[in-house]
Amino acid sequence: MPMHHLNTAAWKKSSRSNGNGGNNCVEVAMLDAAVAVRDSKNQSGPALIFNPADWAAFVNSAKDGRFDVMS
Repeated sequence: MPMHHLNTAAWKKSSRSNGNGGNNCVEVAMLDAAVAVRDSKNQSGPALIFNPADWAAFVNSAKDGRFDVMS
């Protein structure tokens, strides 16, 4: 994916990321044919790129609690 697509992407982060100025989280950008994820503390650093189906599966699994740690 060309870097200029990531530079002009509309990056969003959770409204719950309010600690430390909101910079301790990840940001997500919905692109035409992919979803990009980056570290909000390193916006010029690398981004992970997912296809939309894999991203949707991840989000749905997180919503279902599949990644919750049991104490």
